[in-house]
Amino acid sequence: MPPKGKHRRSKVRSLTRGFIAVGTGGAALALPLIGATTAAAAQPAAAEKAATSAAAAPAAAKKAGPTTYSVVAGDSLSKIADAHSLSSWKKLYQDNREVVGDDPSLIHPGLKLTIGAKAEPKAKPKAKPKAKAPAKATPAAERADRSETRAAVAKTTTYTNDLDGWIKESLAIMAEHGIPGTYEGIHRNIMRESSGNPMAINNWDSNAAAGTPSKGLLQVIAPTFAAYHVPGTSMDSYDPVANITAACNYAADRYGSIDNVNGPY
Repeated sequence: MPPKGKHRRSKVRSLTRGFIAVGTGGAALALPLIGATTAAAAQPAAAEKAATSAAAAPAAAKKAGPTTYSVVAGDSLSKIADAHSLSSWKKLYQDNREVVGDDPSLIHPGLKLTIGAKAEPKAKPKAKPKAKAPAKATPAAERADRSETRAAVAKTTTYTNDLDGWIKESLAIMAEHGIPGTYEGIHRNIMRESSGNPMAINNWDSNAAAGTPSKGLLQVIAPTFAAYHVPGTSMDSYDPVANITAACNYAADRYGSIDNVNGPY
């Protein structure tokens, strides 16, 4: 019995150990082995996927579209190309030639460069439309313009109330009416006829005897003054300007100009 029982117990223990060995050793060894293999296999796969994503990121960034870069002090096209991983500064220059100009070495701070695409060309200023030439005025309109101009000058010009001022004002009026004469010709004849006295009168010659004495600076008789009176001047023959202009108008009719008169006329 003892040997038998011992044998049976040995079998049981052996069977139990074998079960445990199978149950514990086989399962324990298999499961960690399977788990480790799976984790080990998963980690490289995850790393490879991350690396692929990281590699794809720049490509995606490149495909995202052009960007604008503002030049700073110390920049060059070569530095900018390297900083943005461009193949060559020449490509950067070609894309931005419109804004850089003919010399790629001349870029200044603040210049806007387009990275990844050709820059838009500078907008050319629009040409201003040519002004239309004013329509040519008719002779009548030109005369009217001249008259208005002369009137404006006459209104703004002032003359001294003396012989010099009277002669100058008379010359301006004579010019408006096309009456010839010069300052020297008028002054010379005034000094001979009245010595520059606008109130001078001749009461002793034939005209005075006939009742029409010569009056004023250029000693004009009443009928002559009335016939050659210049419009716009006083009707008083003693008025210096009215007297000078009427006398010059008469001299122009008879002698061609007051400048041609060198004695009694």
